[in-house]
Amino acid sequence: MNNTREVVKQFILENFLPGEDPKNLTDDTELKESGILDSLSTLKLVTFLEEHFKIELEASDLDAGNLSSVRSIASLVGSKTTGQSN
Repeated sequence: MNNTREVVKQFILENFLPGEDPKNLTDDTELKESGILDSLSTLKLVTFLEEHFKIELEASDLDAGNLSSVRSIASLVGSKTTGQSN
């Protein structure tokens, strides 16, 4: 799951925090609460996750808890890719 966290973190840094010091985005940074993710960026993130990891996310997967941090996103992806290497 470390690789998944790194992929998610890199996507967030490149798309939503250009120029930000990567050290400032930890696995537990609150993405919505800190203003990194809004509704449009969340949609872009979900689209990326589905395409990159070849998963399908249901509406119930998209609650605030599952998308609250890099760690929770990696856990969600891991639950959808059970049996696959991530």
